Amino acid sequence: MKKKIILIPFLILLCAGLTYLIWPYAFTVVPIQEVEQVKESEKFDPVSYVDSIWDSKLIPTFLEKSADLSAVLNEMNPDENGTASKESLIPIAQKYGLITVGEAHVYAVKGTGQVVGVNTKSSIGTIEVKLDGYSGPIKPLIYIGTRIPSDETSVRDAVGFISFGDFREQTEYGKVAAEINKRVTQQVLSNLDKTALEGKKITFYGAFTIRTFNLIDINLKEVKIVPVQISLVE
Repeated sequence: MKKKIILIPFLILLCAGLTYLIWPYAFTVVPIQEVEQVKESEKFDPVSYVDSIWDSKLIPTFLEKSADLSAVLNEMNPDENGTASKESLIPIAQKYGLITVGEAHVYAVKGTGQVVGVNTKSSIGTIEVKLDGYSGPIKPLIYIGTRIPSDETSVRDAVGFISFGDFREQTEYGKVAAEINKRVTQQVLSNLDKTALEGKKITFYGAFTIRTFNLIDINLKEVKIVPVQISLVE
């Protein structure tokens, strides 16, 4: 019993001695200013990211790879209620666009048509286009407002080279979509004379999304396109 009592204080002293010896090597003291600088350097900058891809990669991808919107819509056959089955739309997305991990069908598209309606009642304004080569029931609408809906990620997703796995967290991925939409309003839509669009013929490049997650029948009364380029046809 005495041996056990003697051994315990010895172990305590041994641990204390070892702690004293390794203490200077166990911790690194870093000035607060240096920590803040490291945090700042690691902070994601969506503006710089979009700057690095907008002209060099994003716009060229749309110009080179966009599908004709008329061809896409001609393959979609909504019923009298304006709906189509999710299963019927999957082959079309595989042919002309892509399907995200969230089961959204995303298309990079181009088209030419006449503006037959202008809606600027809200900041999320749209124009309706009578598309060359398409006379079906689906309305093509293009965003022209001073802002794009906050949940709109079509341009980011349609290009195919911006992947969630490239970012540290969901927040960064979301900031890229928001910055792209801001770039659309600043560079594509800011100089557009929206009051003079009705009746004009335009060409455009852009992207739209059909959300299908947990759905069987999809509403196809309209598609809403985020433009990356709009030009008047003289």
